[in-house]
Amino acid sequence: MDLNYLFHRHQVSMMMAAAARGSEARMAHVQLAGRYARQIASAQTALGTDRTFVAA
Repeated sequence: MDLNYLFHRHQVSMMMAAAARGSEARMAHVQLAGRYARQIASAQTALGTDRTFVAA
């Protein structure tokens, strides 16, 4: 998967979490961002790149 896409989706998820009005919606977006972060880490490992990405 394209790392740019994953980084973009992670950022969008974090922005949606920040804008969420309720705790359930906020948590759902944070969890989604976490999934994207794990995919980013896996892709970076597979590519042999430095894993400098830090996610919330």
